[in-house]
Amino acid sequence: MTHPTLRIASYNMRKAKGTDRQRDPERIMRIIRDLDAEIVVLQEADMRLGKRPSALPLDILTAETGLVAVPVPSPVSIGWHGNAVLITPRADIQDVQHINLPGAEPRGAMVVDAEIAGVELRVIATHLGLMRWARRAQLTSLITHLDERDRRPTLIAGDMNEWSQTVGLGRLAHHFTIHAPGKSFHARMPVAALDRIAIDDDLTVVGGGVVETHDAQRGSDHLPIWLDFTRST
Repeated sequence: MTHPTLRIASYNMRKAKGTDRQRDPERIMRIIRDLDAEIVVLQEADMRLGKRPSALPLDILTAETGLVAVPVPSPVSIGWHGNAVLITPRADIQDVQHINLPGAEPRGAMVVDAEIAGVELRVIATHLGLMRWARRAQLTSLITHLDERDRRPTLIAGDMNEWSQTVGLGRLAHHFTIHAPGKSFHARMPVAALDRIAIDDDLTVVGGGVVETHDAQRGSDHLPIWLDFTRST
């Protein structure tokens, strides 16, 4: 059986505030649309104050990006601790869970089970902490959560906040292959691969990269990353 090739992207959009100091949600939505991905995982997708409203306009989000926001508990945002998942309208969203993660600062993850073009997937969107001890605790919590669930092809995507490509994410590397398609931070002069996507053995990567368009270099302090993947068997 031949499985389709799908694309997942991850983007820390920094609440739509660009390196030019302009808050430009329309620019972020253009960047998301141009990714041409079935799944886009966002970090810092909501504002920090008050009820933490969405940094992107809810009323035109689907029209502008071609994607729908996976539901979150907040009625005014697309984010859970800033994490959001946008997905193709062709997807069948089967289950969504919102997890609090340990650490010195509020962090969380979204776990989305969906079927896209006949491929069942579990997508985890997260933004790990600034301190390595916190990242390790957060990854332990995520792995424990997965161990308690039924198995299905899984991707974990987000801003991992880990500068090293050799240490720091060992707890994840024991279970997944971690892909850093390129340096994504800082957008104006990329020096670090902070943004990564991890996949399990049920999936195979067939391509990937970092988006360095004019809009992307100005839209946030991170550049978007993407992977094309398919079901392994």
